[in-house]
Amino acid sequence: MEELTTVGRFAIWALPVLFAITLHEVAHGWVAKLLGDRTAEQQGRLSLNPLKHIDPVGTLLVPGLLLVFSQFIFGWAKPVPVDWGRLRNPRRDVGWVAAAGPAANLAMTVFWILIAKLAIYLNSAVVSRPMIFMAAAGVFINIALMLLNLLPLPPLDGGRILSSLLSPRMAMKYALIEPYGFIILLVLIMTNVLSMILSAPLNMMLGLALQLGGIPPGILYHLFGQGGG
Repeated sequence: MEELTTVGRFAIWALPVLFAITLHEVAHGWVAKLLGDRTAEQQGRLSLNPLKHIDPVGTLLVPGLLLVFSQFIFGWAKPVPVDWGRLRNPRRDVGWVAAAGPAANLAMTVFWILIAKLAIYLNSAVVSRPMIFMAAAGVFINIALMLLNLLPLPPLDGGRILSSLLSPRMAMKYALIEPYGFIILLVLIMTNVLSMILSAPLNMMLGLALQLGGIPPGILYHLFGQGGG
């Protein structure tokens, strides 16, 4: 298989990454609106326009550097504003709002699997190859973001979901971790502990998704500029 250029890899990754993080955030705001908080809507953040959600560091710089120098890629958009106090049942609804982001990534994983199936059906040398590459990128980034955000570490979504399930007293103690959550996450990344935690579920879900989409696993090597089949 012909090796992708750096420009080609950026072009393949751009749309899946932008929409993975954009729809993740929009899902938070949309569910918050359903549960009584219209803050995101009032600030124009329920738009599917990626430009309204781009964070220069999390959406552009970090994914770009990781794509060039790493075998892993993730990023983030500007968080959609949620006023927890405006939710109808704040303790319960915090969990639903948080779960909406990973649920959106799961839905997008299914979408990219279907795109891969469509590409195989079209069987066009011009259209099918870029579609399958983009589908593989979409499957990877959405599964990775879903698993990352489900870690029970505030302020990640998994932390908020767990907090909503704890007793009020335990939830207050658990919330004390939040100011240090990003530092803890960085330590987990730098020590490769995060990779050890996520590698098994990531490989399992990724293998299943690629199989369902009929996507050759070797495509991922090209997406990360490693060559191979």
